[in-house]
Amino acid sequence: MTYQTLDWAVDGDGVATLTLNRPDALNAFDLQMARELLEVFTTDACDDAVRAVVVTGAGRAFCAGMDLSAEGNVFGLDETLDPTPESLREHFDDPAYADGVRDTGGRVTLAIHALPKPVIAAINGAAVGIGATMTLAMDLRLASTKARIGFVFGRLGIVPEAASTWFLPRIVGTQQALEWIYSADVLTAEVAHAGRLVRSVHEPEDLLPAALELARSFVVDRSPVALALAKQLVYGNGAAAHPLEAHLSDSLAMWHTSVGDGKEGVAAFKEKRAPQFTGKASELPRIFP
Repeated sequence: MTYQTLDWAVDGDGVATLTLNRPDALNAFDLQMARELLEVFTTDACDDAVRAVVVTGAGRAFCAGMDLSAEGNVFGLDETLDPTPESLREHFDDPAYADGVRDTGGRVTLAIHALPKPVIAAINGAAVGIGATMTLAMDLRLASTKARIGFVFGRLGIVPEAASTWFLPRIVGTQQALEWIYSADVLTAEVAHAGRLVRSVHEPEDLLPAALELARSFVVDRSPVALALAKQLVYGNGAAAHPLEAHLSDSLAMWHTSVGDGKEGVAAFKEKRAPQFTGKASELPRIFP
């Protein structure tokens, strides 16, 4: 599919590079980009030929936040509605509420989070507002020395969105998350690294190659099913109330992989050869109720 705001390319190892491509607007997030990101993460990235996704920005920015140039409600929300917690749950999938009430960034990050494959952010420049929060749903974040990351919502009189109040405390801890949100400061790559928001910091020319190589190391000679289930287990059990919940889902995941790709993995290990896994991330067993 051809996109207006994105570039999408997949290499021979199944590592996809998704580039936010509005460089003249510093890759600002608009409703068109939101629709296209949803399409990528619910369609293109779900193809079994795609094993991992690396997300970066064209030009000197990653994503400078929401495009505030639109007329009316710049977030695309319907100001004629008066939603309540009850009405939103009741009408969650109704088009009027899906488009007019539900946070656009959150719809994107939920799709990223649901993808059963590694997703890596290569933050090459400014990443503020939704440009920062969209990366929180990705599994790892690498940053250029030129990256600048800001949870600047307080300066605009709005709140952190894109489900970031679920993701950010789990990544950096509650105290650090609140400090960054309260201050609304723009962080250097080094500060973000010290706060454990980003995995590593790289010179600009080294960033994307490092992210692609990391993604490749995750998927070459690895079972797509095992990786997908491991991702589900980590995210699902990290919020479980008791380790018994982890034991239940672990047990189901171990059973299914032991009779699937696990047989080939054990055989390849014994025979000292590369495994030839046949499982598909699109055909995962159910391990959570």
